[in-house]
Amino acid sequence: MELIEIFGYVGALFIGLVLGLIGGGGSILTVPILVYALSFNPVIATAYSLFVVGTTSLVGAIKNMMKDRVDFKTATIFAIPAFSAVYITRAFIIPSIPDNIFEINNFMVTKNLAIMLFFAFIMLLASIKMIRSSRKQLEEEKETIKSNNILLMIQGFFIGLITGLVGAGGGFLIIPALVLLAKLPMKKAVATSLFIIAINSLIGFLGDVQTHDIDWSFLLLFTSISVIGIFVGIWLNNFINGKKLKKLFGWFVLIMGIYIIYKEINM
Repeated sequence: MELIEIFGYVGALFIGLVLGLIGGGGSILTVPILVYALSFNPVIATAYSLFVVGTTSLVGAIKNMMKDRVDFKTATIFAIPAFSAVYITRAFIIPSIPDNIFEINNFMVTKNLAIMLFFAFIMLLASIKMIRSSRKQLEEEKETIKSNNILLMIQGFFIGLITGLVGAGGGFLIIPALVLLAKLPMKKAVATSLFIIAINSLIGFLGDVQTHDIDWSFLLLFTSISVIGIFVGIWLNNFINGKKLKKLFGWFVLIMGIYIIYKEINM
């Protein structure tokens, strides 16, 4: 096994570690690790990411269900349009995108390039959200916005499209929607978000199962390492303040997003 492959499996542990420590965000590193450390095609990487994200989120969701923190009614309203959009994206939209999309001055924009650049853009948005995150401000905004299930469903469908395209959970978009539009307290929003992400990702992955050959031995090993990382992260939470780490991790994701844009454009 080459050093870069070992780094990839260590990355799987790191994904789970971050999820356990700060409650989200770590899954956004899954695609870069699969593409750059383990040399997977971006389309396959986003498919595998959905399985990793879905399984690790499910672990967190089950833990929250035991504490009665998941709002199943709100999760259903949000998740049905969201997982429908994820499945449609993975089963039909991604396979229908041509390998070579268009050319500008002898520079070919391929499907893989477009996916990675869009993914980098989502990383930049997520990093800014983590760096600027303020639960107090979100709770204050909640008081000025009326509860709206129709808007919640529309946002669910939109976030589902993004999840399907980049293979990331989108918790940084889901949590504000649950707080502002469904009026959930922050702890319930975080818990319900994990449940939604698990459903979205795993149902979306079914769209890939019917269009790609899945390397189950690798995928189950990678996911198992990530899940171990979650439990280690939860344990470390007893000694480390996850909230302080969130901004630091946000800066790391920002640098990674910029690096992906630079690397893809200059390949």
